[in-house]
Amino acid sequence: MRRSVALRWAAGGATAITTAAIMLMLPTAQAMAADNLSLSSTAGADGSSKASGTSYGNVRDASTTTYWAPNATTGYVSVKWSSALTVSSAVIQQASGGGTITAWRMLNGDSGSVLTSGSGSPGTITFTATSLKKITFEITGASSAPRIAEFETYNGGTTPTTSPTATASPTPSSTGGSGSTPTGAWPSSAGNVSVSGTINVTGTYDGGMKTFCCIGDGSQSESQDPMFSIANGGTLQNVIIGSPAGDGVHCEGTCTIKNVWWNDIGEDAATFKGTGGGTSYVIGGGAKAGSDKTFQHNGNGTVSISGFYLSGSGKLYRACGNCTNSYQRNVKIDNVLLNDIDMVAGINTNWGDVATITRVTITNASSAVVCGQYKGVAKGSEPTYLGPGWNNANCKVTQSDVTYK
Repeated sequence: MRRSVALRWAAGGATAITTAAIMLMLPTAQAMAADNLSLSSTAGADGSSKASGTSYGNVRDASTTTYWAPNATTGYVSVKWSSALTVSSAVIQQASGGGTITAWRMLNGDSGSVLTSGSGSPGTITFTATSLKKITFEITGASSAPRIAEFETYNGGTTPTTSPTATASPTPSSTGGSGSTPTGAWPSSAGNVSVSGTINVTGTYDGGMKTFCCIGDGSQSESQDPMFSIANGGTLQNVIIGSPAGDGVHCEGTCTIKNVWWNDIGEDAATFKGTGGGTSYVIGGGAKAGSDKTFQHNGNGTVSISGFYLSGSGKLYRACGNCTNSYQRNVKIDNVLLNDIDMVAGINTNWGDVATITRVTITNASSAVVCGQYKGVAKGSEPTYLGPGWNNANCKVTQSDVTYK
């Protein structure tokens, strides 16, 4: 359905915010970029065996075209620093052509203690913040020798920021994929890929900035198949999605969507369906020509959206208000540029949803609601809109966090 004029009117009366009332100077792109500690000037890499033609240093060169691989189905690679740093998360990006990882461990390289472990594609890994000089990703099971393109490491609330493949992506200023301020510039396509059915993504899928088209009928029907279905822990990156795009992208567990651009949002750009908790990331990229929601959160856990550009849509994010199962859901939105929208985030306060919103620029929509509060209901009914929220338990956003232009 098309965006409601009534909602725009209600939002304008409730917020009563004008450009003249709020003037906020955004930090520079360099200041806003999250720090991938693996790219520090004091960092290095080592590991166990390495397959012919590969290098340990390839896991920290900010390129997904190079990689390290063990010379067997098991092995380990480490990132190390000259002095101790605090690390609380990592992102393992795999290159195509290697084996499928079936089991892994993340180790404190100083002591050998296990920080966390898992099975299947590792993707984004979080663990208790630990001060260390060396961190090790150990592959304990795989179908054949895996290929590790990047071993990113982070401290605190930062998010993955590895630049897309240099030969396949637009410039950083146009992608926002490195944590830079989105400008609204749209990337050029590197070619076309014909899609006849859902593409299932495990590990890391790099589309090389080609346009993938098409699937579905372009309607608002929720029964359409997605163009991409990302398995738990998977990453979809460097993709332009053409129109029609069916039901967009489905994230089946936690996932990372990096530098992905929707030429037409269609029903939803992406739907987050995982019910195992954890955080999914949308990093950089952009979308346009939507009617209602851009990112739909049906499962639980947290969706983190950063460096994103949106133009002409109802909402950037909506926590489902009438799904079959009700959950407490969280969203973190930072450093986004939004043009001609009705609402930044819609949440259900009766289920304890929390929206944390910082560094938002809104253009051509002075009456847009920033944090819309709803009363979630059972499937088959329509949620009740309760009004906008500012700086409360559910809407963690202040007027100084938002710039209207």
